Amino acid sequence: MLHDFAAPPLGQHEPTLGRMQLFTAALLRHEGALVDSIAPEGCDVLAPPSVQRALRIGELSRLGFGAKLPPGAQRVGLEDDWLERFAELLGPRGRWTRRILTASAPAPSDPQRLLERELLLDNATFRLLDISPAWTRYLVLDFRASAVSEDKRDFMLRLGINLATGTLPDSVLSALSPLLDAPPQDDEPPAEDALPAPWERARLLDLVERGLRPRLATALDPFEKGLRRRLGRDQERLHRYHSDLHQEAMRRIQVLAEDDPKRTREQQRVEAIAREYGAKIDDLARQYATRVTVEWVQTVELVMPVHRVSVQIRRRKSERTLLLDYNPLARKLETPTCAATASAERPRLVCDDALHLVVPAGLAPCPQCNRSFCRACHQHCPKCNAAG
Repeated sequence: MLHDFAAPPLGQHEPTLGRMQLFTAALLRHEGALVDSIAPEGCDVLAPPSVQRALRIGELSRLGFGAKLPPGAQRVGLEDDWLERFAELLGPRGRWTRRILTASAPAPSDPQRLLERELLLDNATFRLLDISPAWTRYLVLDFRASAVSEDKRDFMLRLGINLATGTLPDSVLSALSPLLDAPPQDDEPPAEDALPAPWERARLLDLVERGLRPRLATALDPFEKGLRRRLGRDQERLHRYHSDLHQEAMRRIQVLAEDDPKRTREQQRVEAIAREYGAKIDDLARQYATRVTVEWVQTVELVMPVHRVSVQIRRRKSERTLLLDYNPLARKLETPTCAATASAERPRLVCDDALHLVVPAGLAPCPQCNRSFCRACHQHCPKCNAAG
């Protein structure tokens, strides 16, 4: 369980310790190692054999976690293979835990105004029907993602699902992150029938897969922008170099007679320059090609009270009821998830067929026949059957 590794006091330097150092020290102590913090941002470790094998360290080791390492310290960070070492030491432990938060908090003082601020619908209207106390459970899933190209980046992704409303409340869970990382409380769980039922595996995996894609793209964007800049510079350098060679060869050809053997050699040289340029460009494409892997790390089931908001959505002559949860601890109303892309973008449009709430791209015109259609309702255009 996650709370098995709550960090005990580390001494006088603890107030300035980073999360990686706190986690490492707590885990090592849990596994029977002796840990003593040292400045700046390091610790000395006396490790038993099992820890030595898993972390590939000696019996007496010094670890460093900051930009400036203590003398003789080995750096520990997300950029190296330390996550694999910690995973080997942890084994199956810490993959699943349950947190129960029962602290009560008031409902929003003006739910209508809150809705108007959070629920942005460009082609439909809505009306607040009711707001009432309820319980929910969030599944908070943490993933480790790795992007490998001519550079490598490792980072963590968090995806949460409200099992009562089916939303992916990113901003709510971001506000609740300190509570998830805090030591657990011994709160009494509610009756099971007060909680939303667990989802079937297929339904859960489908939403996780769709929800990860846009969030992974957002997390990768700075990394990819850096790769594109470097790729552009390398392409420009190659083009400039081979263009100069090509122009020099063409100038020689222009001053040579048609029957001059040197002209044939220069023409062959031009062809060789073009082949070399194409090969170098292909090499760059392989060098900068990016391979991305995503691995599930752990899941936290978060059970807590909320205020359930019932909203009526109206589009032309149709209407539907939408449920959204206001989280009193985060003091946020969750945003409805796009039914087509599972992204957190706003605003939303409402489709005519099933009143799905989608981002504008989810109702974009068909690229072939220009008819707009809902990507949550149809995978292909209902008019010409073109792929959406």
